[in-house]
Amino acid sequence: MSGRITGLAGTGRSPLRHHHPVTPYLFVAPYVVLLLTFLVGPAVFGVWMSLHNWDFMLPGKPWVGLQNYRDLFDSSSVLFHPFWNGMKNTFLFVLMSVPFLVVIPLGLSLLLNRKFRGRTFFRAVVFTPFVLGVAVVGLIFGYLFDPEVGLVNGILDGVGLPKVSWLSTQPQAWITITVMTIWWTIGFNAVIFLAGLQGLPEQLYEAAELDGAGRWAQFRHVTLPGLRNVFLFVVTTTILASANLFGQPYILTKGGPGDSTTTAIMAMTNEGLRGFRMGSAAAMSYVLALALAIISVANFLIMRERKTS
Repeated sequence: MSGRITGLAGTGRSPLRHHHPVTPYLFVAPYVVLLLTFLVGPAVFGVWMSLHNWDFMLPGKPWVGLQNYRDLFDSSSVLFHPFWNGMKNTFLFVLMSVPFLVVIPLGLSLLLNRKFRGRTFFRAVVFTPFVLGVAVVGLIFGYLFDPEVGLVNGILDGVGLPKVSWLSTQPQAWITITVMTIWWTIGFNAVIFLAGLQGLPEQLYEAAELDGAGRWAQFRHVTLPGLRNVFLFVVTTTILASANLFGQPYILTKGGPGDSTTTAIMAMTNEGLRGFRMGSAAAMSYVLALALAIISVANFLIMRERKTS
């Protein structure tokens, strides 16, 4: 046995390298199958649906070409107002939520990166809400902000302030949805930022301190540049997640008051799952996907590291 091992070592070839040429592809195959089944296949089928009048109530599925897309940009179409109202509300929520979902987790990660007693416990507390389902969080905040028996209005009434219709008036409805989303999801971004902070070399901070840099100067010139790629990931994923807003307004406000909290995803579900017009709903989804792709590319171009000559 020792002679065999010595012989293999002498040739510089490992016995692990003697495998069938198909072996690597077999390891990759499960991922490829899942990718084709649950991502590429549905995406291609969705494009095909968007080119048809895919109505479950009709016996056939007539080909309409790009008509579903044209209807989304035709102000006289019945699809125009629901879709663009949903798009407007979606991007309004993105503008309201993303700054808080980036700045607050960054601040929490800076605090949790310090050495103090019980920091592991506090890290778990910050991340715990993220593991809850949207239905659970929606019920919690529905009770908290209930206009009659909610805890928030109970506190306001206790200090002599008038009760607020948090779920049926604006901008209170958006404030409630935004607060709920921030409480629910900041833990994920905080963990990402914390991992980035722990990957920054301590030597950089020591050198900055020797040069007389204070905490703010270290944050500006060491921490922020070191977290550039982390910022790119967090901002991009947060924008995409916020643009897919559905569960929070569906549970809390049902899209009201009026249609003021009806998002693009809600408009698609109303069109496809309630109106049974899957073709036009698929067209809506691809217009939204294109808008988000453009925003993601723009975000990458703005935040990418610029090399100096």
